[in-house]
Amino acid sequence: MLDDTNAKAMTIIVTKGTLDWAYPPFILATTAAAMGIETTMFFTFYGLQLLKKDLDPKINPLGNAAMEMPMGGGHMAMPNIVAALPGMTSLTTNMMKNMLKKKGVASIEELRELALEADVKMIACQMTMDLFEYKREDMIDGPELGGAASWVDVAAKSDINLYI
Repeated sequence: MLDDTNAKAMTIIVTKGTLDWAYPPFILATTAAAMGIETTMFFTFYGLQLLKKDLDPKINPLGNAAMEMPMGGGHMAMPNIVAALPGMTSLTTNMMKNMLKKKGVASIEELRELALEADVKMIACQMTMDLFEYKREDMIDGPELGGAASWVDVAAKSDINLYI
């Protein structure tokens, strides 16, 4: 709840759980929190996987036309026929994780911990928990359980609402 009339607030609905889609919400949330913006993240459907203790996000190169990887001084797009080959999800995930590490980019686990330390409020969608038969003990400590109304209540008072 905002207690200062000049305070800013932001909410983010997190709907994707792949490695490439995990970065934007956590980077935006931690940046906003560092800027003094009260931030709430609502994890639903596949985004809920980002709150699991056993986190192992992957990249699916199939149908990702924008996916280009730096190679040999240029950028190489992966044709769908290649992306459909067995083992390509694992290969592209490892390539991306290695590139992120090489460039000094924080891991999703590190960003998630930073968000918690910065008092980013995280809400795990109860309906999605029930739908996918997740248990509270499958999730990290910190996020609260709530439904769409929990997000709407905060979003209605927020200056910025993002859907990622």
